[in-house]
Formats: sequence, structure tokens, C-alpha cells
Amino acid sequence: MLNVQYSMKNTQYILTDIEGTTTSISFVADVLFPYFLEHIEEVRAALNEPAVHSQIEAVKKTVVEEENRQISDEDAISFLVHWCKTDRKHPALKALQGMVWEKGYKNGSLKGHIYPEVPNILKTWKENGLKIGIYSSGSVPAQKLLFGYSEAGDLKPIFSDYFDTVVGHKREVQSYKNIQLALGLPAEQIVFLSDIEQELDAAREAGMKTIKLLRPGNDPLSTHRTAADFEEVDRMLMS
Repeated sequence: MLNVQYSMKNTQYILTDIEGTTTSISFVADVLFPYFLEHIEEVRAALNEPAVHSQIEAVKKTVVEEENRQISDEDAISFLVHWCKTDRKHPALKALQGMVWEKGYKNGSLKGHIYPEVPNILKTWKENGLKIGIYSSGSVPAQKLLFGYSEAGDLKPIFSDYFDTVVGHKREVQSYKNIQLALGLPAEQIVFLSDIEQELDAAREAGMKTIKLLRPGNDPLSTHRTAADFEEVDRMLMS
């Protein structure tokens, strides 16, 4: 493992991933995805609602493009089930998941998992003048639900920005350049936190500083600086 050393003292912005970074991967895989599948009937019952209908049409369009065939609404729902089980990053799936999860969060069935040290560290960073943003493959509405209805309460006021794959896929260098341009900051003043090596590689190539979170179950091999948790990240920022 190569643990690259460089100063973090000029950091102005923390950009963080969610799964495996602020939140357990198992929460998404073992709680959110099964919840969507268990409540897929809510999508079926709302097919005539414009917000749902447009996403179903997007599923159909993808199938035409990829398989050159027309499918029914019911077939589209079957594709959504399959894509959820295989964790496909499709915008229509992400949007519909967010709609179903919203009901679950609001009725108390769901609470967003957050690692215990994360809320206080995030609040400290904000109080110290750092800006903090999220970049996740989950849709922006889903991100806001997770942090708005978290186990630690409403954490949304901590974050200045939310980014999803509208800016680009997370393993592509241009995505991070797009975020840097949106923030209007020099790339070297932004630190990206993630558990995925390829995402960190792309962010580093875009000029950002990077730290890999070694949460339980994460791959420990890295060419980036590594930290066990946000408390260790905080110490790095002071070094």
C-alpha cells in the first residue's frame, strides 16, 4: 500500500461519497434496495402519475436502445426489479427508488444510517469554515432523504451542495472537473473522500486531493492517503 503524503492545510471544501464513507454499504444493499423491491407495487399503482410515467418511459427507451424491442409498462417494472437487484446506475431506477424511499422515510419506516463519528465531525468542519458537499451515484433527492431523516437527525443544513451522476459517472475524470467548475474553487483546495479506488483515481487526475476510507469490509489497498474514519480524516486536515 502506498500512502501518499501531502499537506491538507489549504483545504476549503470537503466532497464526500456516501456508501462505505459516511454510511454503511450494507444499509443500501440490505435495507434500501429490499425496501424498494418490497414496495414496488407503489410504482405499479402510480403509473398514470406524470412523475412515474416519465421514468417508466425512460426505462422503455433504454430497452429499445439496448435490445431493439418495445416493452409494456409491466415489463418495465420487471426491468426495474432486475436493475435494482444488480445495482444498475440507471437514472429512472434511481428516481423511482427515491420516490418509494421518500414515503418510507416520512412514515418512519426508514432511518438513514450514518457512522457514529460522522455527524460531529461534519458539524465541526462547517463551524471551522469548510464547505461540505455530497457526490453519490444515488439521486440528489435520495441523498437529501438519507441525511434529512438520518439516525442522527436532520443533517441537510451541513451540506452546501449535492451532486449525482447528472454531472457524470463517478469513475470519470471529467465528472470531477465538472464539480470543480460548479464550485468555482481551485481543484487542489477540494478533498474527495471515498471508499472506491477508481473514483479516487479520477478525482486525483482532476487535481483534487483524495482520502480513501477504510471502513470495515473496504479494500485496504490504495495509492491514496487512507483513513479509518472521519476522526482520522480530521487529523489529516490539521496536518
